[in-house]
Amino acid sequence: MTDAPVRTISFEFFPPQSTDATLRLWRAVERLAPLAPSYVSVTYGAGGTTRDRTRAAIRTIQDRARLPVAGHLTCVNATGDETIEVARSYRKMGVQKIVALRGDPPKGAGGFQAHPDGFASAAELVGALAADGWQDIAVAAYPEVHPEASSAQADIDMLKRKVDAGATSALTQFFFETDDFLRFRDRCADAGITIPVHPGILPVENFANLTRFAARCGANIPDWMSKAFGAAEDMESHRLLATAIATETCDSLLSQGVEHLHFYTLNMPDLTYDIVRTLGFEPARFGMATGAGAA
Repeated sequence: MTDAPVRTISFEFFPPQSTDATLRLWRAVERLAPLAPSYVSVTYGAGGTTRDRTRAAIRTIQDRARLPVAGHLTCVNATGDETIEVARSYRKMGVQKIVALRGDPPKGAGGFQAHPDGFASAAELVGALAADGWQDIAVAAYPEVHPEASSAQADIDMLKRKVDAGATSALTQFFFETDDFLRFRDRCADAGITIPVHPGILPVENFANLTRFAARCGANIPDWMSKAFGAAEDMESHRLLATAIATETCDSLLSQGVEHLHFYTLNMPDLTYDIVRTLGFEPARFGMATGAGAA
C-alpha cells in the first residue's frame, strides 16, 4: 500500500504601495501563515516598478512570518546584468525559489519591447538564472490561450522552451473550468513536459473587477458563472458562491491527481482562508515575530 500524495499549497501576495496597503498585506500574511504554505511568493510590478518594494516585502515576510518566500522576477525595462543582479540580491536574502516571467510592459507602452541588452523572453531569463546556479525556477503556463499567443500549441511550445532552459515547475494563469486545466496538463505530457504544472486559483472577491482582469489575461468566464454571480443578491451570497465555486474546483483538481494549489490572494486573505480550511487544511498555532521593519 502506497502513501497518499502530500498535498501542498502556496499563496501569492503583491508588494504594498502605501501605509494602508502595508497593513493589509501583513493582515493577509498573518491570516494565511498558520495554514503552513510550502512557500509564498511576492510579485514584481510591470517594468520592474515595484523592485524595491518587492525586496522589502520579501525581507519582512521572512523576518516576521518565517515563511519560505519566492521572488518574482521579470525582464522588462532592464539589462540582463541588472535582472540577474536582482536575482542575486534575492539569494543574499535567503530566497531559494524564483518565479521567472517575461513580464508585462508598463502602462501605455503598447506591447512588450525587449531591452537592447536584456532578455527577449522568459526562456532566455530562465536560461540565465539556471546558468547562475538557481535550481528552483517556476514559470508561467496558460491553460487557455495567452492573449499574445498565436495558438494553444504556441503556448505549449513556449512552455517547453522554458523547461528546456531550466524551469523546474510551472504556475498556471487562473481558470474556472477544471477541464481546461486537465486538457492542458494532457497536452503538456504529450509534448514531453514533465515538470509539475500547478493550477493557479483566484477566489472571486469582486466579480466586476474579475471580468475586467480576465479580459486582459485571456481567461474565460463561463456563462454559468456569470449567471450565478448575477443572481447573488448581497455580499454574503456573493461570498458563499465564491467559496463554493473555488472549493469545488480545488476538490475536482485534487481528485484528478493535482498535488499543489497556488492561490492568488490579491492581499485579501479571508476567502482563500475559508477555501483552504474547507479543503481540510488545518491551521497551526502561529505568531508573527515582533520588531521587524515594515515594507
